[in-house]
Amino acid sequence: MEFSRYHPAINFLYFAAVLAGTILFRQPVYLALSYVCAFLYLLKLRGLRALIPGLGLLPFALLFEGRRPQARELVVVAVLWFALFGVFRYRVRSWVARWVCGGSFEKSKTQFSLEPLSQPAALLSGETVLWYNTEFRTRLMKGEALLVPRVQKVLPGLDLQEARKVSGQLLNLADGVWSAHSSTVPGEAESMTLLVLNEETALRKVEAEYKASRPGYLVFLVDGYDDVFSDMLDSERARLLEGINRVLEEMIGRGSGFLRRVASGRYIAVVEERHLEQYAKRGYDVLDKIRALDPSVNLSISIGIGRGAKTLREAQDMAVQALDMAQGRGGDQAAEMTPDGFTFYGGVSHGVEKRSKVRSRIVADQLVKLIKEADHVVIMGHRMSDLDAIGSAEGVLRICKICDVPAVIAVRRDATLAGSLINALIAAGQEDDFIDPKGALPIISKKTLCIVVDTYQTGLVESKEILEKCGKIAVIDHHRKGVGYIEDAALICHEPYSSSASELVTELLQYVGTRDDKPNRVEAEGLLSGIMLDTRDFTLHTGVRTFEAAAALRRYGAETEHVRQLFDVSMVEYTTKAMLVSEAQMYRGCAITVSGEVAPEARVAIAQAANDLLTIQNVEASFVAVQVGGGVNISARSLGAVNVQVIMESLGGGGHQTMAAAQLKHITPEAAHSRIQTAIDQYREAQKKSGLESGSEQKKKDKQ
Repeated sequence: MEFSRYHPAINFLYFAAVLAGTILFRQPVYLALSYVCAFLYLLKLRGLRALIPGLGLLPFALLFEGRRPQARELVVVAVLWFALFGVFRYRVRSWVARWVCGGSFEKSKTQFSLEPLSQPAALLSGETVLWYNTEFRTRLMKGEALLVPRVQKVLPGLDLQEARKVSGQLLNLADGVWSAHSSTVPGEAESMTLLVLNEETALRKVEAEYKASRPGYLVFLVDGYDDVFSDMLDSERARLLEGINRVLEEMIGRGSGFLRRVASGRYIAVVEERHLEQYAKRGYDVLDKIRALDPSVNLSISIGIGRGAKTLREAQDMAVQALDMAQGRGGDQAAEMTPDGFTFYGGVSHGVEKRSKVRSRIVADQLVKLIKEADHVVIMGHRMSDLDAIGSAEGVLRICKICDVPAVIAVRRDATLAGSLINALIAAGQEDDFIDPKGALPIISKKTLCIVVDTYQTGLVESKEILEKCGKIAVIDHHRKGVGYIEDAALICHEPYSSSASELVTELLQYVGTRDDKPNRVEAEGLLSGIMLDTRDFTLHTGVRTFEAAAALRRYGAETEHVRQLFDVSMVEYTTKAMLVSEAQMYRGCAITVSGEVAPEARVAIAQAANDLLTIQNVEASFVAVQVGGGVNISARSLGAVNVQVIMESLGGGGHQTMAAAQLKHITPEAAHSRIQTAIDQYREAQKKSGLESGSEQKKKDKQ
């Protein structure tokens, strides 16, 4: 490569050294050689145009011929040299541009073609600015012609890799929004880049206004409207309804939307996206305002919101689906549905029991119809099935027997927490009721009905293969609804206010068959054990319907002493439970235990330890985290004051208000402990905003 093609810095250093040697050396021969070489080099670069500047160097050579220069002479030379450097400074970009372009772009055709562009443009060597056009100087450098060592000094935040993409890179500069586009050509030393910018300030303002003005759809539903207002005086009902209307009108009246009541306890609203963003930032505080209208009444509201839809009709469908999700999670909360999924707000209060059984009769009739249309029925619960899952599955199996349709329960006998109940049923001669999930696959056809009990989550079922292969699906569950639920079910019996799936199945059994077509003693005891498990012996999450179901099972022959035996544990399980309880630490009214791996046969002790921790004074919720392989399993329990479902959902899990769980993958127990504390902190802050502080937190305030 020619010397003139090297980096300008190399050329500069070389000529600076030659100039210094020319001034300091007294040897005439050296001076003559320096002058001749410089003159010939200029002729090579510039041709005959270099003749005059080359002859201009001759006085300097003669000035210092054969003697050491004096101070005033050096001053004169320095002044002249800096003057030449100043000219060079304003000419350097033109010179460098020609050097960059090479011989094929003689006279810097590229540079001069970019100069008249209406967009700012610059030539870069790596990230060094070599040249820029007038628009670049005027609009991005305030009209000042400066040497810029790095492009980021002028364009902060610029990423050349991002700018190379088709969409370019958006930059927020002082005077607006710009899109930067670059094209890079690799070189022998450094890559060369052409950078072009387009101002998009006006376009982005239009875009932002378009997004902010997009319509969003809201559906409001007063939770348990008939149950709340049925026994209320007309004057009291009118007062509360007027309060609800006022709160909702104030909420929607802040923006440009409208509100309409479409039915008793049901409202719709259409507002702009900008106002939905404000509601979300405030955490939909309308939930707290509705709840505060009368603390003596269990008054709450559920909200479904559709955002980011292409059309208003699509937004309406999303809002209705979101409302169903909010209701399925227990009500008293807002659920936002966007193309990216769901976001939840609220859900920190207690649920309200629904006293009506009308829906149970309707569901029972529909379930019987589906069963009779099927050639086979496969019943399954969730992975690591417990007494509630197996007990309710056995109850559904009894319904299938009443309908005279072949049915089996798919369960992994080696991975269940209800081994005592399964053994009791086998001892009663009902071994054929159970089958391994893989063994059930050959009997499944498009006319097979799959009934899922005690879970609503696709990812938690005993076998996804069974779910996918069966022609129709029915769901019976009491857990609060979460993301990932079974969407294509032909029948859904979902009651988050119910204590257990066994309670729901017991209600359905009362509307199926004749008086004699009832579960036997062992089946009734299995259903009762499921209720006792999820209510912790009728101490939590119980209502009128819970005791009515237990009374019905007692009439079917269930013996409480036999049920109690189903909860017996081995010495290994008891020892593990005692260890987990003893290692618990208190944190903001919650007991947290973190442990390494336990014996596989003792994993049932994890849930038992979480239950026992609730018997300790001032413990409102418990979290037991145990290492399983490379991850950590968390079992959470509460007394109702803390919604552990919300806490576990923040960790990727789920459940219901008083019982939930989560599985954290690729994490140490110590890191899991920190994440649990963070989730508790977030929940407590949400409680404070809602005015629903726990008893322990309130006691701390009172002491202060």
